Amino acid sequence: MPGRLKLALVGCGAISKMHVMGIRAAAKRTEIAAVVDVDRDRAKLLAGETGGAVFGSLDEALARGDFDAVDLMLPHQLHESAALAAFAKGKHVLLEKPMAPTPDACARILAAARAAGTVFMVGENAQYWPEVVRAQELLARGAIGDVVTARACIFFPPLAAYYGGEQAWRLRRDAAGGGVAIDTGSHWLRPLQMWIGELDEVVAAFGRPFARMEGESLVRALLRFRSGRVASFDALLSEAPLAPELLFRITGSAGEITIDGLGRSVLYDAEHRKGTPVGEPGGYMQSYAGEMADFEAAVLDGKPLAAGPEASLGELRAALAMARSVETGRWEKVGS
Repeated sequence: MPGRLKLALVGCGAISKMHVMGIRAAAKRTEIAAVVDVDRDRAKLLAGETGGAVFGSLDEALARGDFDAVDLMLPHQLHESAALAAFAKGKHVLLEKPMAPTPDACARILAAARAAGTVFMVGENAQYWPEVVRAQELLARGAIGDVVTARACIFFPPLAAYYGGEQAWRLRRDAAGGGVAIDTGSHWLRPLQMWIGELDEVVAAFGRPFARMEGESLVRALLRFRSGRVASFDALLSEAPLAPELLFRITGSAGEITIDGLGRSVLYDAEHRKGTPVGEPGGYMQSYAGEMADFEAAVLDGKPLAAGPEASLGELRAALAMARSVETGRWEKVGS
């Protein structure tokens, strides 16, 4: 395998900065060889930070650029066409979640990946979130006994980098495929599946308190897993002042684990009824380092990914089942 990974960053919006940060922190053998954006001025800004060659489209980059892999950070409705174009040229692909807005589009992407025979990763960075991984390790050694239930909660403001301006693509249902359930929700649903297993069915209610967003900006959902366990998922995008909130609470037969927004994990058990910190405070932003390092190792060393691209289908199907539940008023199967 080659000693270095030449990577093209495709889409130079806010998330690209997180990926560059992750590369610099943990993917030392990755070279940013190209930056691609329809807004060439934005691409030039990122090129100035990374040294990558500037291209105004993925087609142009694939025709003229010198790189082994693409990191696709685009509006959701562009995921399929961009991934298929990259696979057709034999490139390794890191694709931001969700894989695509529909299961049929995901099936076509997976088929193209198999035909190309290259590395395909769906970038769900929560897979590498330090506190989430730590909780998974605690559960594996029985620190709180058997999981009884869990709660995942994200109440957050519409940051200008992601939701600013009237043309921000996340405000449009056609570009995003929905609202917070299909977008932000995956970062909270992946940990629940890491801890409890595959989802079976959901029941949900949606609201639109952030009126500029066409999709839902409020989700209240109950999730039933194939194990029979039940958890809850709450998400709110709001311009109003918001109080601090636990991001995760995992309740077991012998204790609890909590994770807060400051990167602190706390274990409650028979020995520590008032709680004891577990590990050093980390934070969500550290997850990008693990993601970029995993992609690099998969390409250069042939190392299996921590989670294959098919794992992302669980979060997508859950979001779509929530939307169906809002229409039917019933529990809806997540599917397989």
